[in-house]
Amino acid sequence: MAVCARLCGVGPARGCRRRGAAREQRRGGGGDSEPDTDTDPEEAGGGGGASVEDDELTERIECSRPAPHPAEVGPNGRAPMSLLELPPELLVQIFGSLPGTDLPSLARVCTTFRRILRTDTIWRRRCREEYGVCENLRKLEITGVSCRDVYAKRINPRVKSGRFMKILPDYEHMEYRDVYTCLLHRYRHILGLWQPDIGPYGGLLNVVVDGLFIIGWMYLPPHDPHVDDPMRFKPLFRIHLMERKSATVECMYGHKGPHNGHIQIVKKDEFSTKCNQTDHHRMSGGRQEEFRTWLREEWGRTLEDIFHEHMQELILMKFIYTSQYDNCLTYRRIYLPPSSPDDLIKPGLFKGTYGSHGLEIVMLSFHGRKAKGTKITGDPNIPAGQQTVEIDLAHPLQLPDIENLRDFSELSRIVLEVQEQVRREEQEEEQQQGEDEDRSQQAASSPAAQPQGGEGAEVEETAAGAEWATQDKTPASQPFVLPMGVISRNEDYPRACRICFYGTGLIAGHGFTSPERTPGVFVLFDDDRFGFIWLELKSFSLYSRIKVSFQNAEAPSREAFDEMLKNIQSLAT
Repeated sequence: MAVCARLCGVGPARGCRRRGAAREQRRGGGGDSEPDTDTDPEEAGGGGGASVEDDELTERIECSRPAPHPAEVGPNGRAPMSLLELPPELLVQIFGSLPGTDLPSLARVCTTFRRILRTDTIWRRRCREEYGVCENLRKLEITGVSCRDVYAKRINPRVKSGRFMKILPDYEHMEYRDVYTCLLHRYRHILGLWQPDIGPYGGLLNVVVDGLFIIGWMYLPPHDPHVDDPMRFKPLFRIHLMERKSATVECMYGHKGPHNGHIQIVKKDEFSTKCNQTDHHRMSGGRQEEFRTWLREEWGRTLEDIFHEHMQELILMKFIYTSQYDNCLTYRRIYLPPSSPDDLIKPGLFKGTYGSHGLEIVMLSFHGRKAKGTKITGDPNIPAGQQTVEIDLAHPLQLPDIENLRDFSELSRIVLEVQEQVRREEQEEEQQQGEDEDRSQQAASSPAAQPQGGEGAEVEETAAGAEWATQDKTPASQPFVLPMGVISRNEDYPRACRICFYGTGLIAGHGFTSPERTPGVFVLFDDDRFGFIWLELKSFSLYSRIKVSFQNAEAPSREAFDEMLKNIQSLAT
């Protein structure tokens, strides 16, 4: 604030010449002059009345102002130019380049700054650069969002016509300052990726700025078993300005259009939504019609098309469970995994096949010698948040030739040998750690002792962790085929792979009972697809990358991402 005051000429360095001239006119019986005003920190550039205290403060500053230092006097005998002497259009450009959160403080410097900050061009630039809003309020034709199969397109939002009976916002009398302060800045904390708390099922919500709306899109996997198809999505809620300086939250769930809703930011990285008109979620045909509609949307088929009795039970159970959360939901923030040049492939979100449970969303992340697959959506056996697979990057597998690969017993023999090797290495590592602790105790009692063993162990671990990294990142592909007896939901899996690793998969009974990790094979097909063979289940899961550019989803640090993984796993447990 002091810096801004000195720049505009009201600080102790030099007085505001414009205010001085205006004050002299008032003292000399001059006409009315515009009063100086203060501003509300939440609304820069707003109107206001006279502020006598501001004039008195300026007068006290000017009376105590020392004479300009000789170094500040230019060749023409004048002090350097202040910001107030710049053209207003230049000040608009300068203020428009500042962060929007700094503009309210800037408006408190003086009346001139406050008047300039009423220029809507400044706020339009902040909306565009900080939140990606590119729409023109004066020429807006889309009264909803860019997804035209969801929202109506009307030239005049105040005219009721046909099936669009809802009176939509009057954008002609709205200002970008209101859009920024009352909508974008106010709800900025809910932008990004979130996982809804729907018991074991979880989900993936992406809250984005879409046009002049903030939309919560729920992303759903494609219909089973088409793992390579694009993701489906539907809106759960939207926020926009129905009236000036008043943001409206609308629930989009159901088939009767937008209706009244509520959003509450519970704490950092957590918020909740509530529907105030749940009757909009009901259908005239009752629960049977709601179930059939949900089944077509969720699975792309009818119950009569599903012949597997166990699968029918799982589908009915999911409908009954998830329908309890149609009026109130809590969301917890999730981040996309950070990447490194040494990663086997780019980490991210994948959709994979899980037998009768259908397609689920998994997050692949790399942690040194390990790669982990964490469920974002889950099922009653392995709920969302649990680590479904873990890949040991220090133990690549050499698959047999294509003929022997068809023999399941041959693949099992190779994997079990590596499993036994991993157990021995873990035992040796534990023994080595115990010896290191003993040496540390001896070193504490005898300073002359040198802990040579610990240093050697660290070198050994580093070499083991870099074993796969030293290999060619794009090895020659080798033929691949599933062994006889291994079940796959998708028979259209790739017939060539790059490399395979030993890994473990998490299996459990219904209700996450008796969980255990069993050996398996991680198969890397290409940069966007991988698979996992569950030896004990004799099952194969195929995973395909989710090719969606999620906004505001990057983790601030590696530590923040690891903490997020621990939190969602503890909640699932």
